[in-house]
Amino acid sequence: MMRRVGLGAGLGVLVVVILAALDWRLAAMVGVWLGAWLLNVALSRSGASGARLLVPLIFGLTLLTLWEMAVRLYGISPVILPAPSAIAAAFAANTDILWADFVQTILKGALVGYVIGCGAAVLAALAIDRSVFLQKGMLPVGNFIAALPIVGTAPIFVMWFGFGPASKAAVVVAMVFFPMLVNAVQGLKASDQMQRDLMHTYAASYWQSLLKLRLPTALPFLFNGLKICTTLALIGAIVAEFFGSPTVGMGFRIKIEVGRLAMDVVWAEITVAALAGSGFYGLMALLEKQLTFWHPSQRKA
Repeated sequence: MMRRVGLGAGLGVLVVVILAALDWRLAAMVGVWLGAWLLNVALSRSGASGARLLVPLIFGLTLLTLWEMAVRLYGISPVILPAPSAIAAAFAANTDILWADFVQTILKGALVGYVIGCGAAVLAALAIDRSVFLQKGMLPVGNFIAALPIVGTAPIFVMWFGFGPASKAAVVVAMVFFPMLVNAVQGLKASDQMQRDLMHTYAASYWQSLLKLRLPTALPFLFNGLKICTTLALIGAIVAEFFGSPTVGMGFRIKIEVGRLAMDVVWAEITVAALAGSGFYGLMALLEKQLTFWHPSQRKA
């Protein structure tokens, strides 16, 4: 195995030397990538305790370094692509604005709509589970409504609920309700017939079977829906702000700063959105791991 790594490194050095004769800037970038790759390979094979954290960290830093090098070496306009250092400077200089936008868009819009939409979807799934009429009628209608484009429905919700956070939360509810509903309905069907027969032999009521068998077996499906909806909620809240909002919010800020060609601020807003979305998704994944430890997908090999 080490022989193969050494052969790959030798070929990489040869490629860098050839590129240096053609374009030294491209050769420098390839050299950085090759060095980071060799370091990551060495860390992965070392079995060190911190390698699991260091490898993705080095990979991310390598991508940022290549981005910075590409912008500086090739003189790319900051309007087309600002350098990571410029984005970091814009981030540090506008923390008060970014925080106000975060509160308006994420906490007042996305999070409120996420809780209402996902909660209502689970309650609707329980109603569908008890009603054949709803099973045959609501799910096809739900699939149709879920296919409606957000850029078409968002202005309607803004007209109905005004420019404040209520309209953004309404858009988020519309985006997360049906994906969550489909997962919840499927989850309630996840228990097999033998398990349900066993609960029946114990003379368990509907609610006892629901709480002690069907909801626990539905948890992997519920968390699958919750994780999908984290990103949908974020997208819905930001897109809704493009169609009307007070003078604060991530969507509003992106629209205004694009018009002013302040792309470093736009990328700073995108960074905040990415961090918030990743943190929200990670929180749901952590809860899933704690509550569904018994499921085969959570067991270590």
